[in-house]
Amino acid sequence: MRAVVLTEFGGPEVLRIAEVPAPTPGPEEVLVSVRATALNRADLLERMGMYPNPFPSQHQIPGLEFSGVVESVGERVRDWKPGDAVMGIVSGGGYAEKLVIHERQAIRVPHGIDVAEAAAIPEVFITAWDALVVQGGLTSGRTALVHAGASGVGTAAIQICRAIGACVIVTCSTSKMAACRHLGADLIIDYSQTDFVDAVKTFTKNRGVDVVLDVVGGDYVDRNIACLATKGAIVQVGTMAGPPPAVNVGALMFKRARIIGTVLRARPVDEKIAISRRFADEMLPLFDSGALKPVIDSRYGIDDIAKAHE
Repeated sequence: MRAVVLTEFGGPEVLRIAEVPAPTPGPEEVLVSVRATALNRADLLERMGMYPNPFPSQHQIPGLEFSGVVESVGERVRDWKPGDAVMGIVSGGGYAEKLVIHERQAIRVPHGIDVAEAAAIPEVFITAWDALVVQGGLTSGRTALVHAGASGVGTAAIQICRAIGACVIVTCSTSKMAACRHLGADLIIDYSQTDFVDAVKTFTKNRGVDVVLDVVGGDYVDRNIACLATKGAIVQVGTMAGPPPAVNVGALMFKRARIIGTVLRARPVDEKIAISRRFADEMLPLFDSGALKPVIDSRYGIDDIAKAHE
C-alpha cells in the first residue's frame, strides 16, 4: 500500500510516499480502507521530530485520525462488517491507504456526512468534548472560555458548547472573528486588541467562567486562573506558547480550582476505546441531527501532502 513515511525530520520536503506492507487485522481488529485523514498541528510537530508516536511501529506513518470503509474484519469482530463506513482516532497511520484499529475504537460515520468529510471529526471533536465536558464538567447553563476559537479544536468546542446549551467565549485574531461568530460564539475577543481577562470579567459580571480550554499555555495560564469562577477548571490541551513563566498557585487555591493536563495520543488502547464509545453514544446523535458539523478549510490529495503541510 502507499503511505507517507517519515525517514527523517525537517520541513515539508521530508514527506515522501513509499510502498509499505499493508497491515493485517488481529482477531478483534478491523482493516480499514482509508478515504481521508485530517491535518493537525501535532502532524507538523511530528514531521519536525518534536512529537514522536508513543507506540512506534516498523514505519513512522503520521496521521492521528481517519475515515474510511471496513475492508475486512478479525475472527472475533462482531460490531462491523466489510463495507461499513467508520472513523476514529489513532496514534499514527492515518497517512496511509489502509490501517487497522480495534473494533471498539472505530466509530460509525454520522448520517448525512460524507465519508471523506468525517475525517475532520474524530481528533478535534473528541479532544474538545473530552476537555470541556468529560474532564471540565461543562453542562447546560455554564460558561466556557475557549482560546484559539478558529482552530480545529476551537471550532469543534464552539459547536459543542452551543449544542449542550452552554455559553462560550472565544479568543482569536482579528481575521478569524467572523468564522467564530458564524459558528455561534457568544463573545468573541480579539486578543490583539483586548485583554481577555477584563473582557471575561465584564461579560460574566465578575463571576468568571466554569471551564477554560487552552491550547496556548505560556503566560495564558495565570490569566486563565484570573478568568475562573469558583471551583472552575482549566483544561490544558496544548502549549503553543511554551511553559508558563510562573503559576499563581495561591489564586488557584483561593478559587478551589483545578488545572488538568490532557492528551489523546498517549492514552493506552483501553482508554481510547472508552472515550470513543462514550463519544459515539453522546455526540453522534448531535452530528446526525446537524447540530454538529466538521469544519473543513482545504482539501488535498495524498500526492500533495507537502503542499498541505506548507
